[in-house]
Amino acid sequence: MTSTSELREMSDEQLVATANEAATALFRLRFQSQSERLNTPSDIRKNRRLIARVKTIQSERIKAANNTPAEA
Repeated sequence: MTSTSELREMSDEQLVATANEAATALFRLRFQSQSERLNTPSDIRKNRRLIARVKTIQSERIKAANNTPAEA
């Protein structure tokens, strides 16, 4: 599991890839939870939180880029 500080050090492309991987894993876990018993049910929560962290960092970067004054 990646920490917030590790996520902040990633590039935008790496963040998108991490979010996509977590979303795919979350989909598989949800599908598996409906068809059979999960070994670690907490993985669903961990993946949801990872996706939320990535989206938060992405939105912070967008806001920071929009608040940067343009050079005249």
